[in-house]
Amino acid sequence: MASAASTSASAAVAVASRLLLRRAPHLLRRLPRARPAASSSHPSSSWFGAAAALRRPLGHRARMGHTSAAASAVPALGLTKANAVELPQVAFTGKDIEFSDWKGDILAVAVTEKDLYKGSDSKFENAVLKKLDAQLSGLLSEASAEEDFTGKAGQSVVLRLSGQGFKRVALVGLGQSAPSTAAACRGIGESVASVAKSAQASSVAIVLASPAGIQEGFKLNAAAAIASGTVLGLHEDSRFKAESKKVHLKQVDLIGLGSGSELDQKLKYVNDLSSGVIFGKELVNAPANVLTPAVLAEEASKIASEYSDVFTATILDVEKCQELKMGSYLGVAAASANPPHFIHLCYKPVGGNVKRKLAIVGKGLTFDSGGYNIKTGPGCSIELMKFDMGGSAAVFGAAKALAQIKPPGVEVHFIVAACENMISGTGMRPGDILTASNGKTIEVNNTDAEGRLTLADALVYACNQGVDKIIDLATLTGACVVALGPSIAGIFTPSDELAQEVTAASELSGEKFWRLPMEESYWEQMKSGVADMVNTGGRQGGSITAALFLKQFVDEKVQWMHIDMAGPVWNDKKRAATGFGVSTLVEWVLKNSSSS
Repeated sequence: MASAASTSASAAVAVASRLLLRRAPHLLRRLPRARPAASSSHPSSSWFGAAAALRRPLGHRARMGHTSAAASAVPALGLTKANAVELPQVAFTGKDIEFSDWKGDILAVAVTEKDLYKGSDSKFENAVLKKLDAQLSGLLSEASAEEDFTGKAGQSVVLRLSGQGFKRVALVGLGQSAPSTAAACRGIGESVASVAKSAQASSVAIVLASPAGIQEGFKLNAAAAIASGTVLGLHEDSRFKAESKKVHLKQVDLIGLGSGSELDQKLKYVNDLSSGVIFGKELVNAPANVLTPAVLAEEASKIASEYSDVFTATILDVEKCQELKMGSYLGVAAASANPPHFIHLCYKPVGGNVKRKLAIVGKGLTFDSGGYNIKTGPGCSIELMKFDMGGSAAVFGAAKALAQIKPPGVEVHFIVAACENMISGTGMRPGDILTASNGKTIEVNNTDAEGRLTLADALVYACNQGVDKIIDLATLTGACVVALGPSIAGIFTPSDELAQEVTAASELSGEKFWRLPMEESYWEQMKSGVADMVNTGGRQGGSITAALFLKQFVDEKVQWMHIDMAGPVWNDKKRAATGFGVSTLVEWVLKNSSSS
């Protein structure tokens, strides 16, 4: 990922690196190169439900020919392996019952600040809270006052009870108004998950104090978002810890948001989608000494193996990429002892009848040192550069979800040019000229702007699949984080139609995007005196010039969008991945499926 203020590598670093390589030539030895993987069938495992499900460790199954052999023959640096952990297995049910009749561990009531208003008699004006408080002999009113609970978003208070059908009651704050977006409803689920984990509860019911505040047409999506937030809130990635916390919650009842087959189908969709989001989060969280390009290829190939009715996998090794003239991608990969793997998953619906072809391309830098323009100084975040494959994690997370959802009428290509950006005597240098697979030449004026170089050949490859639309996702520029902050991804596209599609998908997913301009006049910064272009422009408008660079490798007949997700890929507070992009991609594919 190109930092907001890219730092050139010093001459001292270059000299020291050359001296080291002369004295230790064995450092240049490479692992065996992977051959194209062959698919094998394997029964799928559900993330939720009655059957126990364990997350298989990264690189667990060695069934993909030489790809897996390369990944597993040499132990990971530090002998680190991911432990198998139990994933959340939660059954969700919609119920139209009186909340007072429910029996279980925790009755969670979502309340707004207005819901807590009291009349002159010091009793709640809200009908649900008034009835519940009467049932508890005024305990709820007393506790909310003593705990200074005001209903602000993120607040919660839990009371242990006796003599009731439920063992605890929890008030969960919503803020000033009832939830009207998927993001707000997902927040309810996350808060409930936190309460359930603390109490080690196995069953929870969720009810809104003001259900009338949710529009009738939104109730189905509200229930789905609450369920999604609950599952994702329960998940903790403990694969690399000596001990993992057990998830006790098994049953969640949603009261007052509907019931029946339509809701059941929506909740099944939530389970499928959440499995993809968790998969994407775990890929990003995995350290670079475990998740090498070979292991990423293996993890992607497992999707094709487990869902062979709709998926096929093609893994291209160095020789095949050379045949396809992917000089831009191979230039980035040249310095690493871990060989590159070009990954192509293809989804074709059961029964065929494809009416629309899509491609989703993800940046797959499993580690980015910056190359000779090494990342140095405060804010360079080199220790977090395992997340530079966040785009590929979104791609494969969406693939896993869609493999279970199985949308009709649409063919989807999932493409990732996986590699590392390292430093060695075999690596690309500032000033080198690379030739991409469409014949265009690139003068490398900054080796830390490597992601766009890998995406260039991936985009050319995607166009050659005969697709109608392409979305690429990448943790591409620090400039986009400066512009939009840590929670919002920037989108760039010449197509208003595609922008509208993704915006509509994001409203359902609850993820945040903002469209930025593709100012063509900025291309002047990208011109080279000796090649067709350079790979970086000036500091100003860095995310825009990066998008303009990618545009050079997309067929004009193909609708294309670039998503810069450098900000929302990572949660600094939780020190963990967010799974950003998976939900929106799935919604976008489903929209194209239903309209095809």
